[in-house]
Amino acid sequence: MNRPERARLYLSPPHLGDSERAFVAEAFDSNWIAPLGPNVDAFEAEFGQYTGASNAVALSSGTAGLHLALLLAGVERGDAVLGSDLTFAASANAVVYAGAEPVFVDSERESWNLDPELLADDLRRRASAGRLPAAVVVVHVFGQAASLGPILEACAEYEVPVIEDAAEALGSTYQGKAVGTFGLLGVYSFNGNKIITTSGGGMLVAADDEVARRARKLATQSREPAPHYEHVEIGFNYRLSNVLAGIGRGQLQVLEDRIAARRRNFEYYARHLGGLPGIQFMPEAPWGRHTRWLSTLTIDPDEFGADREQLRLAMEQQNIEARPVWKPMHMQPVFKGCDFLGGRVSEDLFARGLCLPSGSNMTEEDLERVVSAVHSLCPATATG
Repeated sequence: MNRPERARLYLSPPHLGDSERAFVAEAFDSNWIAPLGPNVDAFEAEFGQYTGASNAVALSSGTAGLHLALLLAGVERGDAVLGSDLTFAASANAVVYAGAEPVFVDSERESWNLDPELLADDLRRRASAGRLPAAVVVVHVFGQAASLGPILEACAEYEVPVIEDAAEALGSTYQGKAVGTFGLLGVYSFNGNKIITTSGGGMLVAADDEVARRARKLATQSREPAPHYEHVEIGFNYRLSNVLAGIGRGQLQVLEDRIAARRRNFEYYARHLGGLPGIQFMPEAPWGRHTRWLSTLTIDPDEFGADREQLRLAMEQQNIEARPVWKPMHMQPVFKGCDFLGGRVSEDLFARGLCLPSGSNMTEEDLERVVSAVHSLCPATATG
């Protein structure tokens, strides 16, 4: 008799509650279904209060936020934009949307984020040659802040604007302050797999009131303040709907609980897997809080007895979703020919890195399933 298949464990599923339903019901009851409305206004205000950002602009996606941020930073066709190599493709795609050319900067080991020394060296070279980049896009990967201090210092020396891609890092901090609030602009994502979600959506934050005003205008098809539809520049349909903003308001109320749950997941994994030969977890850099949006590790196949892909497939056979860490942008076929600095660290992390199920609604039984699957492939602990 066949055993019933166990429920699938997903990498990072949505985790919703009653508050979100109440805000959405309010939108339906008041007929605020079209884009913008009370939930959007309140979500922006509440998000600004949480992050400490002076201005927050709710958008249809994090990618839309990155595109707008580049335009607001003055990026133009043919410009170079330096950015993190180890990231999701949206970080680089937005550079192409703006007509610019991405240049990818390798990771450093301490945080897996953009290497400040490589960045500073390249900025010096570019300054000497009179070809500074139009912007630098710093990604805070997997919920951990990049080494912002030296990055911001290097960029300030040459007056190069910094855009923070905090799509994966809402709730993360650098020296006690929310990531996304250090650069000229910061961008967050509320995609279905993020630490909180609006199903699809994003937020752009800015300290400068005029920059935020421009963002709102560009995101609303650049409509001029006239009784008819008047446009003097190209705009975009990038605003978040009032219904989805209601989901975001409910999610924001439980964000700290979601962070605590994901950190507990990581602590469980570290306690039960950290002693296995060849296993090393993504470190938590000393400069801030890592949300552990995803719990990630690297595998030395010689020590562990199996490689990253063998472990991923073994987990898939047990209906457990795990994924390799981001494939570096300089290795992506679509960006073939783009310049990159370094690359060996990000390549190694991709070759050996694996993301484990990390949802904030995981039970101890779920976590034990993952741990058992890893142990079953390790010759040092497998019982056969």
